[in-house]
Amino acid sequence: MGKKLYIGNLSYSVDSNQLNSLFSQVGPVDSANVIMDRDTGRSKGFAFVEFAEEGHAQAAIEKFNGSELEGRAMNVSEAKPQAPRTGGGGGGGRGGYGGGGSRRY
Repeated sequence: MGKKLYIGNLSYSVDSNQLNSLFSQVGPVDSANVIMDRDTGRSKGFAFVEFAEEGHAQAAIEKFNGSELEGRAMNVSEAKPQAPRTGGGGGGGRGGYGGGGSRRY
């Protein structure tokens, strides 16, 4: 089974293609995905890179953890499993719309 790596402290200008190219130096990359903010469309400064072989993932950690990319020292480590999400978002008692009933002015 493949191994997913967490890549932190990325410059906001780094894109998925750039990461794919960089991490391909240690072996074939299954996927490279820079996480983007859905509201602004800008990078959040971290990414995930996935390798098919665990040996390549370990080599990537050893080679790239602490190395600089566009002036920032990357944090490269094994990704932790995503925690299951609970609920359907935050309420606020009244559905978060402020309420207040009918007001007369």
